[in-house]
Amino acid sequence: MKLYFAPGACSLAVHIALRETGATFEAHQVDLATHTLADGGGNYFEISPRGYVPLLEFDDGSRQTEGTALLQYLADLDPSQALIGAPAGRRRLAVTQWLTFVSTELHKTFSPWLWHKETADSTKRDAKLKLAARFADMDRHLATREFLAGDYSVADAYGFTIVNWSNFLGIPLSDFPNLRAWMARVSERPAVQQALRAEGLLKD
Repeated sequence: MKLYFAPGACSLAVHIALRETGATFEAHQVDLATHTLADGGGNYFEISPRGYVPLLEFDDGSRQTEGTALLQYLADLDPSQALIGAPAGRRRLAVTQWLTFVSTELHKTFSPWLWHKETADSTKRDAKLKLAARFADMDRHLATREFLAGDYSVADAYGFTIVNWSNFLGIPLSDFPNLRAWMARVSERPAVQQALRAEGLLKD
C-alpha cells in the first residue's frame, strides 16, 4: 500500500493505524498548498482529483479516500479486530460512534474555518465556542475511562490527530484535564510516536 499524507493533517490518523496494525506501506508526502508531491513526483491532483489527504493506494493500483472509512478498513486487517471490535458488537458501535463524532463535531469545526486567514472573526469565535463545548463533553467522558471506547481504538488515533490541531492554532486545553491526560496517553503509544517522527512532528 501507499499512503499519501501531509504532516499533521487528518491523514496522521491513518498513518497511526497503519503502524498499529503492522501493515506494510510506503509513505508519500503531499504539499497541500501547491498540491504537489514532496519528492518531486508531480501534480497530486493527477493521483487524487479531490486534492486532499489521506489517500491509500492498494497493490492493484486502486485508490481510496475518506479517513473514517480507511480507519475502519485498516482496523479490520487485524484478525483480532482489537482496534474496532467485531461486526454488530457493542464495541464496534462505540468505536464507530466516536469516529463519527470526531469527524462531524471536531474535524469539520476546525476545518476549514480555523485554518484560513480570510475566515471572519465572528465565525472563528463561534467555531472555538463549539469546540470548547465538545472538548468539555469529551473531558467528562474521559473522567471515568482511559480511551474513548474503552480500550484503545482507531477512534483514539483520529481524535488525537484532530484535537492536536489545538497546538498548531494556539487553542488552550487547560480547562480540560482529562482530555489532556488522554492526549498524553495516546501520544505515548509506540505507533503514534513512530508516525509523529516520520512526519517530522516529533524530534528525538
